Amino acid sequence: MEQDVLWSPIVDPAVLLFVQRPEFLSGMSSPSFDGRMALRASAEGRHAILHPADHASQLLFLPGAHAGAPLAAVIPLDADTTGRVEAFARFWRRVEERPVPSDTRITAQQRLRLRAMMLAADGRTNDASYRDVAMALYGERRVMAEPWKTSSLRDRVIGLVKGGLALIGGGYLKLLRHRRRP
Repeated sequence: MEQDVLWSPIVDPAVLLFVQRPEFLSGMSSPSFDGRMALRASAEGRHAILHPADHASQLLFLPGAHAGAPLAAVIPLDADTTGRVEAFARFWRRVEERPVPSDTRITAQQRLRLRAMMLAADGRTNDASYRDVAMALYGERRVMAEPWKTSSLRDRVIGLVKGGLALIGGGYLKLLRHRRRP
């Protein structure tokens, strides 16, 4: 069973906010999203997920905005503005059927590590030993190639399990934002 998750724009900066386009801009053409997605009401407005190809965009129509009417995007000016602009640019490229750049919040290497973390945490929560988890992730031959107690794989697996459990405990919310450098 596959279920769409609807995020608040407070939690996920990639949620795109739309309002009714101001009257003085009414002469401009605008794509219609009416009938292309199911809308779900919330206290914030009406949420929808647009599913073109392999990347989905979550849209939030603020009160007064309608999917079939001319719209304007709202991009709050805050610490997440850069991420919001990137999300809108990816969405707009999809709408125009142009190549969509990857989401820069998580690199391909980070995705691989996150997957390994979740597999490792899942193994441990299902009573697998660290060694069993290592064999599942890296293969029996590689695990048996060196003494387990002093193996670098052992330390790596313990770190993956800790990281996976931290994600499960709410750390996944950090994945929705760009990492900020001081």
